[in-house]
Amino acid sequence: MDNILLKISDLHAEVAGKEILKGVSLTIGKGEVHAVMGPNGAGKSTLSAVLTGKPGYKVTSGEIEFMGRNLLEMSAEERAWAGIFLSFQYPIEIPGVSITNFMKAAVNACRKARGEKELTPSEFLRLMKEKMAFVKMKGEFAKREVNVGFSGGEKKRNEIFQMAMLEPVMAILDETDSGLDVDALKIVSDGVNALRSPDRSAIIITHYKKLLEYVVPDMVHILKDGRIVLTGGRELIDRIETGGFEGIE
Repeated sequence: MDNILLKISDLHAEVAGKEILKGVSLTIGKGEVHAVMGPNGAGKSTLSAVLTGKPGYKVTSGEIEFMGRNLLEMSAEERAWAGIFLSFQYPIEIPGVSITNFMKAAVNACRKARGEKELTPSEFLRLMKEKMAFVKMKGEFAKREVNVGFSGGEKKRNEIFQMAMLEPVMAILDETDSGLDVDALKIVSDGVNALRSPDRSAIIITHYKKLLEYVVPDMVHILKDGRIVLTGGRELIDRIETGGFEGIE
């Protein structure tokens, strides 16, 4: 189907010789937002790492198609250029690299991969100013080193800024709501909602209900012990909130 953006079929993956994903199958259509929920150790972050090509994660069997391409044959850089974006659970610091230089390199690398011209300095600064205002980042942040000395909320806000700049086809938010106060959570959710379109999709990985009150998912998947054990609508969120993950098999 032309509407399918991402298709995961019977995916098995291991880390350091230990099998973590034990047969995950998941299909996401264009424009859809899917939530993946589950207890600690279920394999949620492993799934995001495999999708983005993080080193150290070995796929032992199964297939992943992204926009009709074999994702597993693509390098991590090629996946990013194709439009896959990961918001980390714990954003890393990059000392010595300013946010401006970091984003200029990232944006122009993606444009080059798509066969587009690089932005001129004035075009880039105009775009950056627009997106910083969108996520309510002060102009002074542009000169700061990436995530160095940032609070937890500032790091997450910076990631949503990066997402707004890159406008990915598939955004993966790996517990990006962890440790956020209400105001920062609203910034994250506003950014995700603003980027929703018929051609863009998202996977929201979370333990909690709160983010999903702001970003309403089309589908909810429960991941336990490396498998998706239940798929449904928003009613699953309330079920988990009431009874936890224990009673879901």
